[in-house]
Amino acid sequence: MNQSFDPARPYNELPDLPPAAETETKAILRGCIAARAALAELRASGTLIPNQSMLINSIPLLEARASSEIENIVTTADRLFRHANDTTDRADPATKEALRYRTALHRGFEMLNHRPVATAMAVEVCRIIKGVELDIRKVPGTALINDATKKLIYTPPAGEDVIRTKLANWERYIHGAEEIDPLIRLAVMHYQFEAIHPFVDGNGRTGRVLNLLFLVDKNLLDIPVLYLSRYIIRNKALYYRHLLAVTTGQDWETWILFILEAVRTTAEWTKEKIRAIRRLLDETASAIRGKLPKIHSRELVELIFVNPYCRVSDVVRAGIGQRQTAAAYLNALAEEAILEKVKAGRENLYINPPLLALLSEDA
Repeated sequence: MNQSFDPARPYNELPDLPPAAETETKAILRGCIAARAALAELRASGTLIPNQSMLINSIPLLEARASSEIENIVTTADRLFRHANDTTDRADPATKEALRYRTALHRGFEMLNHRPVATAMAVEVCRIIKGVELDIRKVPGTALINDATKKLIYTPPAGEDVIRTKLANWERYIHGAEEIDPLIRLAVMHYQFEAIHPFVDGNGRTGRVLNLLFLVDKNLLDIPVLYLSRYIIRNKALYYRHLLAVTTGQDWETWILFILEAVRTTAEWTKEKIRAIRRLLDETASAIRGKLPKIHSRELVELIFVNPYCRVSDVVRAGIGQRQTAAAYLNALAEEAILEKVKAGRENLYINPPLLALLSEDA
């Protein structure tokens, strides 16, 4: 038991990294091998999709929904896809907040071209998720409470200097401990970030974005399409129990094994989802080619997979046709029941129901 930990007192004694406990046990190293193999298969599956925008526009929205649900911000996949490219600001608050998660993930992915995962990236990601100009916590008062029991379970470190010093140590570990497998560092970095809890709000979602960006940063993924929050929300009680067990008892092995299993199972799930998208893409292209050969094009087929809720303006923006031609193409697809046409205010939406069903189902 950690004698220095008191849930009611700021945990300024949070140990620096690397952990004092062994993080490369035989069980952990076996878990690394299995998780790495699953990630390699997922990475290879991504090449099956000719237009990577299909994945960047779909899997991260599922991740956004699940990651937000962990924080009790509940929306649906249908609402997210309906409003993903909606410029009219008609989405409900929960959907807007989940969409900001996807925007933050995209922004972080862009930032990786110029800098690694670091404190500055965490600040930028959290600002986008929360939609406000926040920064590292400067005043005390932040505490974590069990939603069910309303019992105080953790008070993170307090004081801006303390927090920034611990974040600097966090950065040095995740990028400097090259002798440690990146997947072990992923598990350690996630715990430490959550324990530091550098922001007043948005820490959980920011940490989960950083997880995906770290995997890209370390060349374990090409694009951030691992649906990791799916595993966490299905094992939410265990997730919080294992986090607390590191704090109270330095039980690093159980925590690291939990994260490795999360990576392995979600990599396999995401791989199968991508392969199913590819099969559906081929079936849809074949249907359009057979029923509407005059309008069939690779660009049009890919567009209705990039945008499951497609608008005439999307077709125009993609350079496939001017407004009248674009409307004719989408109406033709709706008449052949390849898309479903629905009225949304003053415009029409053209929905890809098989794709939405595929993305929404959890099997």
